[in-house]
Amino acid sequence: MVEQQHRCSTCGTEYVGNYCPRCGQSSKIGRYSFKRAFLLFLDVWGLGNRGMFRTLRDLLLRPGFMIRDYLSGMQMAYFPPFKMFFLLSTLSLAVQGGLNIMGKNSFKKEEVVMQVNESGSATTETVENVTDATVKATNIIKEAADFLTSFPTLFSLFSLVLLSAFLYPFFRKCPAIPDLRYSELVVATVYMANMYSIVSVVMDFFCIDNSLLSLLVLLLALLPLKQLSGYSKRKTFLYTLTASLLMTLAIGLLFAAAILIVRLFV
Repeated sequence: MVEQQHRCSTCGTEYVGNYCPRCGQSSKIGRYSFKRAFLLFLDVWGLGNRGMFRTLRDLLLRPGFMIRDYLSGMQMAYFPPFKMFFLLSTLSLAVQGGLNIMGKNSFKKEEVVMQVNESGSATTETVENVTDATVKATNIIKEAADFLTSFPTLFSLFSLVLLSAFLYPFFRKCPAIPDLRYSELVVATVYMANMYSIVSVVMDFFCIDNSLLSLLVLLLALLPLKQLSGYSKRKTFLYTLTASLLMTLAIGLLFAAAILIVRLFV
């Protein structure tokens, strides 16, 4: 805590200390320099924030307890969940796009070679017993899926909010947090997604096949949920599995209803 008098450049308040009590600006802010520009760049990515390293460590070693600490009020000690989510999503896209040790671009699609018959037209396989309505329904759903996948970060965030809605009835009165709110559970699932993203980004950077990691999503969620809720391993597994199955069933029924509506009215 510095004791000299300062005058805030933003709001003009005179104060003693490290930060302006009115607007929060640091007393160390002075004229612009390349050093300051570099530090601001690091701060955007969380590297200038001591909470980022603590969050990375605790998410890997004690994820559920870390989330419980954050929800209990230790928010200055950890990096904000949603900011971390978008930063990790951006970093993941960069790593998959070629920022890895092998320069491998996972977004390059293999060229599809179409076989051309003697008449010069592409050969196609005829599909029997497919009605026009079914084709229209399939195309509409495919277009909707393509639209959602074109915004992967927002789609992932929406999926986490949806998953939290199915987890909430099972965890809203857990032993560790008897009055758990839905918004707090959303924060918890975002932090769990961040934990998954950390492992995924590291594996993608070293070009390690992470297909097995995708199959272990449910298992990766069990440890933080157990630590967060205070449930036993058995209850945590059963509740998480049930919520996941219910969400999958609901999505399946939604798609089936969409196909039925399109076939009836389109």
